[in-house]
Amino acid sequence: MKGLYYLNPYLDLFLTFARIGGCTFGGGYAMLPILQREVVENRRWATEDELMDYYAIGQCTPGVIAVNTATFIGYKTHGTLGGIAATAGVISPSLVIISIIAAFIQQFAHLAVVQHAFAGIRIAVCALVLQSVWKMAKKGVVDAPTATILLITFIAVAFCGVSPVVMVVIAAAAGILIGMIRRKRA
Repeated sequence: MKGLYYLNPYLDLFLTFARIGGCTFGGGYAMLPILQREVVENRRWATEDELMDYYAIGQCTPGVIAVNTATFIGYKTHGTLGGIAATAGVISPSLVIISIIAAFIQQFAHLAVVQHAFAGIRIAVCALVLQSVWKMAKKGVVDAPTATILLITFIAVAFCGVSPVVMVVIAAAAGILIGMIRRKRA
């Protein structure tokens, strides 16, 4: 049946991103390792560097990072209709799952087993987010200046309450400045 998806690239995008979107617990960051495996390793719709760029842009633009990334990849591979198909695919499972949970959560939220399940899910999501951060850091932190940008950004956002948007703009400016200095030296 997998071969049938390839007959229609939009169906392929929709079904691939619907499978990714089915991992809604934890939101976009929990989906990052799955996106990386499916989009870079399995489908080769983007390189590791492109996917990191999509994450960065997706984080800085309005919307959910997984939805933004799906839209970028769908658009890159098959234009506007590809972007629509990928976006529809990634949000469809979330809409269904959240609708089901919303219909029943009040009836079961007080049960200890439900509370323990959500506690376990939160811990698993932390692990998935850490894995994504680790992969991105290994790829993005290549020297002392990039390590400095990472450290300053983390401290500013985590401990000083600086807006992540402000830090992304500052980090972009620092990256441009570092690039200009390196070009002058070369």
